[in-house]
Amino acid sequence: MNFITPAITASLLAAAFGCANIATAATTAQPGGEVPAVATVGVPDFSQITRRYGPAVVNISISGVRQVSVSPDATDTPGDDNGDSVQQFLRRFQQEFGGAGASMQIPVRGQGSGFILSDDGLILTNAHVIANASDVVVKLTDRREFHARVIGSDRKTDIAVLKIDAHRLPTVSIGNPADLQVGEWVLAIGSPFGFENSVSAGVVSAKGRSLPDGSGVPFIQTDAAVNPGNSGGPLFNARGQVVGINSQIYSRTGGFQGLSFAIPIDLALKIQQQIAATGHATHGMLGVTVQEVNQSLADAFRLPAPAGAIILDVMPGSPGAKAGLLPSDVILGVDDTRIAAAGDVQTLVTMAQPGQRLQFEIWRDGQARRLPVILGEAGKASASPQPAPAPDTSTLRQFGLQLRPLQAVEHLAIGSATGLLVESASGPARTAGMQTGDVVLSINGKPVSSLDQARAIVKTVTGTVALLVQRGGDRQYVTVTPSAGAK
Repeated sequence: MNFITPAITASLLAAAFGCANIATAATTAQPGGEVPAVATVGVPDFSQITRRYGPAVVNISISGVRQVSVSPDATDTPGDDNGDSVQQFLRRFQQEFGGAGASMQIPVRGQGSGFILSDDGLILTNAHVIANASDVVVKLTDRREFHARVIGSDRKTDIAVLKIDAHRLPTVSIGNPADLQVGEWVLAIGSPFGFENSVSAGVVSAKGRSLPDGSGVPFIQTDAAVNPGNSGGPLFNARGQVVGINSQIYSRTGGFQGLSFAIPIDLALKIQQQIAATGHATHGMLGVTVQEVNQSLADAFRLPAPAGAIILDVMPGSPGAKAGLLPSDVILGVDDTRIAAAGDVQTLVTMAQPGQRLQFEIWRDGQARRLPVILGEAGKASASPQPAPAPDTSTLRQFGLQLRPLQAVEHLAIGSATGLLVESASGPARTAGMQTGDVVLSINGKPVSSLDQARAIVKTVTGTVALLVQRGGDRQYVTVTPSAGAK
């Protein structure tokens, strides 16, 4: 294999990147000319990062009590064996002796990680690490232990801030997650399974990853081994700067399976500053649910490209409703930020403040327009949707759909004043995944509450249609292509 001579010396590269080994990629001749060489940075010297910043990583142990109940408002944690076994005992007790709402307090103990932000004892960790804690003990690498005071926590973003009474403590250095590149080396330090000050390394496998937890956090995805007990610990870049807080893993076994997720440190520090100032954090609220735009939806809505987030539902009385947002609008941008994926909307709204005014660029009826929206506060209740009646039955054979209007009680059940019930789905509709009992709320972005409306819309259709479909409590767009020659 032939290597090109580096333009700069290995020592200069090592100094620039904090790495022990530097190499350069080989060039391979390609048809049409040579491929320019790409410099490849070797594995960073993780021992130096660990030696310098490891003492700022702490072990956190908690104790407390938790209420376990078999009532609908049970507070047990899914996957917790203690909580599950106690719930089973209470459920059997109820079945045998009667009574409702039986509950029991059980002791809670747990461990996690954290890191020191300031030399006077300010510590950052995950909110779930200190949940239900009545006593939080922080242990340093020099074996000193302190009872910590919980300044505040934010469950939505999973951030908690602690304070211990100590001075001249080692601290971490803060980096910028925006500078992280996919494929870049990262290092995690924490207490997996209680094994304190354990180090694992990997690379950034994705950025801005949205998870189905509704948090709006644009997670950093890595393949650095993270296990129970690592939660709250720092994620370092190759220069020894904290770029994230290890928070979650994707696992079918409960252990690490190659996917871990860290909260970007810039987001965490915003939450920390709010908590330090007021004891809690607040988040913006829009009041809409959105779905990813794929190529079929982009074609159906005449979008120039499959990007943005299409609105499935707008909560009555919400800031989105007051601003004039409608189901089937496609959110293309918020202020100066383009919306590439549905999760981007949740992130921008969650990180904004209640009362903040944002400019939404939307796509409606084949053209872009702008709407100003004043955000509400997450957690505030809104008005309930009002039902509306409608009558008969229609067959849209080209799509394989037989529809009928909803009865008043069915409107109440689905929480919508519009919609047509699918009595049968065959042909193209069945192929697209539609089922009997689905409710079609709109066709190509136009709400339908009568059969005449549905017939009028499909008369103008020459190709694929986008149906907003509700099944149970979930809504999503389904694209259906009519059978050739069917009328």
